[in-house]
Amino acid sequence: MYSEHYGFSARPFQLTPDPRFYFESATHKKAMAYLGYGLAQSEGFIVVTGEVGAGKTTLTGHLLETLDPARVLAVKIVSTNVESDDVLRLVANAFGIVSEGATKAQLLDRIEHFLNSRAREGRKVLLIVDEAQNLPTASLEELRMLSNFQSGNRALLQIFLLGQPEFRDHLASPTLEQLRQRVIATHHLLPMTVDEVGPYIEHRLKLVGWNGRPQFTADAYHALHHASGGIPRRINGLTERVLLFGAIENMSVFHADVVGAVVADHAQDEAPVVAVTTAPKAAPSAAAPHPATLDLAARTTMLEAQIEEQGVALRRVLTLLLDWVEREGGAAHAAHALRAPLA
Repeated sequence: MYSEHYGFSARPFQLTPDPRFYFESATHKKAMAYLGYGLAQSEGFIVVTGEVGAGKTTLTGHLLETLDPARVLAVKIVSTNVESDDVLRLVANAFGIVSEGATKAQLLDRIEHFLNSRAREGRKVLLIVDEAQNLPTASLEELRMLSNFQSGNRALLQIFLLGQPEFRDHLASPTLEQLRQRVIATHHLLPMTVDEVGPYIEHRLKLVGWNGRPQFTADAYHALHHASGGIPRRINGLTERVLLFGAIENMSVFHADVVGAVVADHAQDEAPVVAVTTAPKAAPSAAAPHPATLDLAARTTMLEAQIEEQGVALRRVLTLLLDWVEREGGAAHAAHALRAPLA
């Protein structure tokens, strides 16, 4: 809806990670430098961590787009809480290796053969493991064993581990000492600074044909940073709500008060639902103000009250109808049909 209103070619703030929208903030630039260093070393592990929505997936998606497939074979797996044998199967499947019915020894042999074949072609092999915090110690140790495969003095496999902040604590445990010794670089993605929010939003807008409408004021960018904590995915979600609100209200300029209203509305949407135990409210009088004359919060309150009153009336009618059907008997199928929408 808002994309059409503002003439965008696509949604600029969708929550699904898209490497096309990669924005090089200071922290992402540093992470890319570490990833590039890891590829140049062609051995060991590179670890990148960050909060949910910090941009880890977009970062690696951008990296994959910059690689020459003739020189680097890169695959990615998203881990779940899988045991060691299962993580080997995930890796084998990602490489296109048949794993069904294979024993662990056969899987390792097939993976090593595959890696040696790519080395003879002159290609590096990169394995990216996302959501690494979900992997148990035994599975991480299995990945470490894969990093032992060599051809001469050259490692056959490079591994990037991406995870949420708790993965750093897991990696620090004594049981992972040997894997830690194989880590050649680590980086934790930080939130964007307040000065990066404006360029970030405008970068994404320009990629979908933004022509300067709508405009965000400096205080709007500050408000978005404050409300999101500088986390890209949160910024995306809030900015998309602001744009939707702007399209509904036909707005071309967004100030901090608009962001504040949207943030308040979003907080109300996420508030827990409290059961209504009081008597239904009286119907609004003829002198009640029209919703269009109220501000966002007041309009929301009025609409919620109207919906609540309609719900109470509907439940009363259905209850009376159910009582009548059950008293009449011989119409059990009708009673069942009426109860189903109320379940």
